[in-house]
Amino acid sequence: MTAVVPSVATAQEASSGHRVAVVDVAYIFKNHPGIKAQVERVEGDLKNYDAQLQGKREELKQAAERLKTFKVGTPDYTAQEEQVASMESKLRLDMARKRKELADAEARIYFENYQRIASGVQFLAQHYKINMVLRYNSEEMDLERGDSVIRGVMKNIVYHDEALDMTKGVMQYLDKAIQEDVAKRGGAGTTR
Repeated sequence: MTAVVPSVATAQEASSGHRVAVVDVAYIFKNHPGIKAQVERVEGDLKNYDAQLQGKREELKQAAERLKTFKVGTPDYTAQEEQVASMESKLRLDMARKRKELADAEARIYFENYQRIASGVQFLAQHYKINMVLRYNSEEMDLERGDSVIRGVMKNIVYHDEALDMTKGVMQYLDKAIQEDVAKRGGAGTTR
């Protein structure tokens, strides 16, 4: 496996103290092509649902407009009012279900991939005899974006030697893990 990982220590260095490395998990989630493809599928489902939702909202709007054509208190008005209420209730329920379904799918993507990342970190740490791997954020602070500055100031790691960064090695491990998973599932992808 060719990877940018911490240099291999000599036996003397390994026995003289602890070895530490860092990994940027957020960078992996944002930039790994396999993870991005999974997230894009969920976002595509959301866009498709939004298009369907627009049609259902239009139907509801038309039913509400028809309600205005009936005189209050008549049987036609009551029937139309019940139909509008039923449509609105069903639409809200469908929206809540779909939001939960999409949130669950997204959570599954992050959960499964975090497990793969953790396995990759463990594999590389054991291979290179690293005692501890710390999570860090490589994002540079951007004065124009206040949230970026806040995240930058709150970073746990203020400085590290670039040779300690195993992020690229973990991404390579993740490539292989995702390919193996897709192969096991018969090319169906990693979402269920």
